[in-house]
Amino acid sequence: MREYIDPVIVFLEQWGWIPMIFIYLGVIITILIENRNPTKTISWVLVIVFLPFVGLILYYLFGQKFSKVKKMKRINHEQSLRLKKEFQRLEPLMLWSIRNIHSKIGDLSRVYAYLKNEKLSTPTLNNEVTLLNNGEEKFPVFLASLEAAKHSIHLEYYIFDIDTIGTQVLELLEAKAAEGVKVRLIVDSFGSPKLVRYFRNKKDSLIEFQAFLPVTFTSLANSNYRNHRKIAIIDGFNAFIGGINISDRYINPNSHKLYWRDTSVQIKGNAASMFQISFWNSWNQTEGEPFQLDEGYIKETAIVSEDLSAVAIASSDPGSLGPFNMEALLISIGEANESIRLCTPYYIPTDELATALKSAAAAGVKVELMVPLEGDSWIVQHASLSFLKPLLERGVQVYRYKRGFLHAKTAIIDGKIAYVGTVNLDFRSFYINYEVAAVISNKAFCKSMEDQFELDKQDCELVTLKEWKKRKPWKRGIDSLCRLLAPLL
Repeated sequence: MREYIDPVIVFLEQWGWIPMIFIYLGVIITILIENRNPTKTISWVLVIVFLPFVGLILYYLFGQKFSKVKKMKRINHEQSLRLKKEFQRLEPLMLWSIRNIHSKIGDLSRVYAYLKNEKLSTPTLNNEVTLLNNGEEKFPVFLASLEAAKHSIHLEYYIFDIDTIGTQVLELLEAKAAEGVKVRLIVDSFGSPKLVRYFRNKKDSLIEFQAFLPVTFTSLANSNYRNHRKIAIIDGFNAFIGGINISDRYINPNSHKLYWRDTSVQIKGNAASMFQISFWNSWNQTEGEPFQLDEGYIKETAIVSEDLSAVAIASSDPGSLGPFNMEALLISIGEANESIRLCTPYYIPTDELATALKSAAAAGVKVELMVPLEGDSWIVQHASLSFLKPLLERGVQVYRYKRGFLHAKTAIIDGKIAYVGTVNLDFRSFYINYEVAAVISNKAFCKSMEDQFELDKQDCELVTLKEWKKRKPWKRGIDSLCRLLAPLL
């Protein structure tokens, strides 16, 4: 046996580099002909070249454009065709709503026209919106809404922990299902592995449960695509959206001893129909038994607010025709006249977003960006820091939140329009993950958002260009190295 193995080993030692070169060239050529974003292309080439073997594994797991994306695009197209007639029927009402919104907020209303034209959402006016900061504000309202459910409960979450709040929600869902309420639950299989195992072993559950994009050995290459959404729809007219997952970590104080600053919003009214459609789209991409929206899941409400309460949703996923969430935000940034206030835990911007913010600041718009002082990912944190200096040089005011971890994903433009959702200001949220955001125009709500931003600034340190330039060279070097991976994070 040894006489047979030795020549093989000798051959590999002398000539093994030849097939490896062909493998490397094949992978690099594949990346080039996929016509990716040039920055992302260069990043993957650098990873593969400078991290032998490891780079190939990383590319296999996270870099390839798999047939799964083609399937996602096909599903999106099919869903759009199914909704086409409904959008055509609502066209006159949507145009009337947009004119109404324009009369109150001017050209900022263009984002609602964009969402209509891309058939992402119908702009609705009959809504009530309530700002819910942190888990300690959200969960009491959330649990009360679940308790009051009469027809259906639809939940879609990235993280659903089986801890104190998670167990409380599960028990309530089982109780409501026993009462005859239709309960459907989608969680991301990567974000909620314990819950996936829980339902795998619980055969008597009345909850219709689905794990989104299950992660198995054969599907590791597709594990890069995650469902990062956090939405709930109760009885077709009561919806929740924001950055808050179902976990004790989001409730202050908590056993993790880390203050968690996050934002959610409760929306009652016709806009909940758009969240219902979003959930329906996700459910149709699982193995769950199909249901029809006209089976009582869409409710038209008679809510009429004295103040304009316009709500639409922006959603995107790997199969989207474009980075819809980024484009929706860019439209509002481009129309800003007075102020732009952004909160994000991860600032790894696309060139388009970075240029828009710097241009707005240079044009005299007050641009403020709030990020965590300490992130929850070492590489992501340092990559984010590398993008701050160009902003400071153009007059953007950068605040680093130091009380705890800032996880809120929000934007307020001119105090007239607000974004609250699951979308981070990074490549992953814009291009890879399943994401969703509510686009809200309500005077009182936007005022509450701005008041909270000002309150959070008291727990921040303001970054100045002068002080930033004094950072030690080795720290700036680490930032720059991590930045090379930015398009891949």
